[in-house]
Amino acid sequence: MTRPGRLGVGIIGAGRVGAVLGAALRAAEHAVVGVSAVSEASRERAEMLLPGVPILEIPDVVERSELVLLAVPDDALGPLVEGLAKLGAWQPGQLVAHTSGRHGVGVLAPVRAVGAIPLALHPAMTFTGMSLDLGRLMDCRFGVTADPAMLPIAQALVVEMGAEPVVIAEADRVAYHAALAHGSNHLVTIAAQAAEILARIGVDEPDRLLGPLLRASLENALAAGESALTGPVARGDVGTVAAHVETLSELAAPGPGAGAADILDAYRAMALATARRAERRGLYGPDVRRRLEAALEPREDDGGAEPTARKEP
Repeated sequence: MTRPGRLGVGIIGAGRVGAVLGAALRAAEHAVVGVSAVSEASRERAEMLLPGVPILEIPDVVERSELVLLAVPDDALGPLVEGLAKLGAWQPGQLVAHTSGRHGVGVLAPVRAVGAIPLALHPAMTFTGMSLDLGRLMDCRFGVTADPAMLPIAQALVVEMGAEPVVIAEADRVAYHAALAHGSNHLVTIAAQAAEILARIGVDEPDRLLGPLLRASLENALAAGESALTGPVARGDVGTVAAHVETLSELAAPGPGAGAADILDAYRAMALATARRAERRGLYGPDVRRRLEAALEPREDDGGAEPTARKEP
């Protein structure tokens, strides 16, 4: 027997996020009535995660749906919503949800203008676009934004997908998304840079060496915050930090095997941030922090950023 309140769901964008969330809604006994998929990869993903669901043009998906899920890139969202409004595609009473982290419901103003209901449902998770993501949703939270009267609908949809909703104010969406991007995307960059250094010195399978360390560091940081911080910057080991910079400068210098300037720049930026936060936590005083800053200062003969004037706080 079909559960009450089931919706006809249309998915616009069968990327890694859209196809998985469509499958999660389908598992909650909503009927996925259509999906848009342009690339060959997205068509294959739709067929794998949403078998039997027709692949349609975007206006046809909207026409058939009681809930439209817009899983498209942030910069494409506004133009897509406005373009469909000009076509008269949106319907009064229709639920229109997007998965953008940056945007709240303001970007869906053309939807609201015709009496449809705007919702923002952003999963705070990285997706592979495969069925294993469905299990990960059980440990996932969504940043949800909606008009107060419609917030229970947004929260219920998230719960039905197996996740937990966290309410984010409209004005806080960009800060919310910046926090997630900084924590997740830059974590990937740092891990890749560390693996590249190890590979350059001949370490086989650098992921095997880094994995236990990085996993433990992440778990400790999430459990204990900055009190979990260790390492030469936190200890004020200026000589070690200077040695790191010298070696990374050699890797970044022009010539055979060069190309690691981004690693040097990232090391400097993160070490500077760490030193300043360590000083604020009382791990050492301004003198140690200033000596660390001097050791991290860019030089004209390395492969990093150009030297910049630094103001003493």
